[in-house]
Amino acid sequence: MIPEVEDLDATSVETLLRGRHPGVEVHEVAVIDVAELTNTHVRLQVDYASPAGAPEHLFVKLPPREPERRRHIAATGMGPKEVRFYDELASRTPLRTPELHGAALDEESGDFVLVLEDLVASDCTIPDGTRGVTPDAAARALEELARFHAHHLDPRVRAVEAAWVAPAGPGSDYAIGMLRHGIEHHRDRLDDTFVAVAELYCAHRLEMQALWHPQPWTVVHGDPHLGNVFDDHGRIGFLDWGIVMRSTSLRDVSYFLTMAMDPEDRRRHEETLLRLYLAAFAAEGGPETSFDEAWSAHRLQAAYTVPASCQVVTFPDDATPRRRSFAEAFLARATAAVDDLDALGALHAAGLGSRR
Repeated sequence: MIPEVEDLDATSVETLLRGRHPGVEVHEVAVIDVAELTNTHVRLQVDYASPAGAPEHLFVKLPPREPERRRHIAATGMGPKEVRFYDELASRTPLRTPELHGAALDEESGDFVLVLEDLVASDCTIPDGTRGVTPDAAARALEELARFHAHHLDPRVRAVEAAWVAPAGPGSDYAIGMLRHGIEHHRDRLDDTFVAVAELYCAHRLEMQALWHPQPWTVVHGDPHLGNVFDDHGRIGFLDWGIVMRSTSLRDVSYFLTMAMDPEDRRRHEETLLRLYLAAFAAEGGPETSFDEAWSAHRLQAAYTVPASCQVVTFPDDATPRRRSFAEAFLARATAAVDDLDALGALHAAGLGSRR
């Protein structure tokens, strides 16, 4: 049975930890903080009779408590994919990811629980969305992503290590509904080009998905925006692996550049950083890709920032000040990427819609 927040007592936490920490004995558990984001996030302080290597502070991730949001998250399959990533792939990657201390999954309902390293206790910095990844940190992250991507290019490797990682799906009506709501109710807060790409996505979702996920495929994070990364003293780590998928490596590269860096830094450094990634990817055994080809793909990928902003453009009245600040910065990055890279022109050149 998957625990709820109120069930996180000494017995349930000990049960969750036992697989990774044999012999652990939990004396008492205190809830430090609960936050309702896409999922429910809980920070715990644990007093052990016998720690067996388990840390004093833990981060627990659970499905959202609100029933409708919980059903939506379950329908995406994000929870099971993230549990499998941390359980089977995380320790093999060259990327910095939170350490797994325990997990449980209900395959029928899609409910899950992940017990992870508490990054706050590890003295890592979790961005608040207002300040992006620095160019130096981005360069190191892209080199590590190149190793991760190159390793999973071989279908034989994926068959052994990540056979469960599926290709990108077709997208959903959920995103389209939110984008349409944003256009209908908050048009004055949205850039013209952003809206044009949103309307194109609503009309041609499947064609755009095909443009964003060309072969050759590898394993990608799929969603490396600023809210899904952390800074471990200059090294970027990657959180929230619920969208892990098979796709082009440039999905991660472009989305990281556009949505994890500040627009000013991206504009100054994105060409250099893209060239750095291409060289590192080739050095790790990936196919050599010309800069022009990669740049064209980068422009197309920039259009993905629009459906990725679907929850932001609803501008909910009940958003906390922190969520509102994060959402505004997220939308600003997406808008800048679409405009700077002429993502609409790239889509037109690929045969979708036409310039008026």
